[in-house]
Amino acid sequence: KRFLAFLVAMGIIVNLGDAFCFSKMNKPGEADKGCILDGKLYPFGEIARTDNCFRCSCSQDAMRCCSLFHTPIGYDKEKCKVVFNKESCNYDVVQKSDPSKECFVSSR
Repeated sequence: KRFLAFLVAMGIIVNLGDAFCFSKMNKPGEADKGCILDGKLYPFGEIARTDNCFRCSCSQDAMRCCSLFHTPIGYDKEKCKVVFNKESCNYDVVQKSDPSKECFVSSR
């Protein structure tokens, strides 16, 4: 019973934590004024949201970032399509026949 409870708990944690993360190490002397990501200079410290929808931490050693968006997986793939919304930093799932109408998404 404990093992089953553990598996259920781990399944929930994996579903909640699907954010994409990466680190970019800075070369010595490269990060004098901050970190560069996609050609833009970001200041040292915490960056709540980059232009490409990542939450980052910038130090002289490295820039560490995680996505602010989650990929939808539970939707009708025949009738619907996924479109990235840069305003909300999320994916919209809309009808292929009428993109003005949203589709139901059961999980991300």
